[in-house]
Amino acid sequence: MPWLTSADLPHLLHLYGYAIVAVVVAIEGMGLPLPGETTLVAAAIYAGSTGRLDIGFVILAAFLGAVVGDNTGFWIGRLIGLRLALRYGRYIHFTERRIKLGQYLFWRHGGKVVFFARFVVLLRAIGAFLAGMNRMPWRRFLVFNACGCAAWSTFYGLAAYAAGNEFERVSGPIGAVTTVVALVALVAGLVFLRRHEQGLADEAERHWPGPLSEQVGELR
Repeated sequence: MPWLTSADLPHLLHLYGYAIVAVVVAIEGMGLPLPGETTLVAAAIYAGSTGRLDIGFVILAAFLGAVVGDNTGFWIGRLIGLRLALRYGRYIHFTERRIKLGQYLFWRHGGKVVFFARFVVLLRAIGAFLAGMNRMPWRRFLVFNACGCAAWSTFYGLAAYAAGNEFERVSGPIGAVTTVVALVALVAGLVFLRRHEQGLADEAERHWPGPLSEQVGELR
């Protein structure tokens, strides 16, 4: 459903209610380019302006859809992400040593990445996949992801419900600001990694000695 636009949402909300919120948000969390956040905002405004939906159930639908979609994306990444990285990573200079470095960074900082991924457009779609690919422990992912999904669905749901169309006008700039902040953080992180890659990679190797093909074997 990549052709789904915000113009379609009022009609779909009228027909399917909470289900369309949960489904669109879930599919976005699996990595497909659907407007999950826009759907949540539209549903909250629809609830406030028509009274045909309950804002509490809108938020719950978005939360459940986000958790289910993100966990599906996590397990897709866990099952095939590492295989893809090992097979095709060499074409972009993504060596085993760097893959282990990514695993090490997710082991140490994955909770923060997973929590804030819900608020950033690109990370919302691929963050769970990356967490799975980098072997983040599922229980830890589940806790931080659920907290992030709860904060995201509650903030956007209540804000849109209270402010109505005014929030719809500012939600784009809010998303742009969070994306810029995320990009700045990413650039700063890349600069730090560039300067400390050797030492961090050595630490990663001590935590996960041996070839990565052994990890792929564990997933069979």
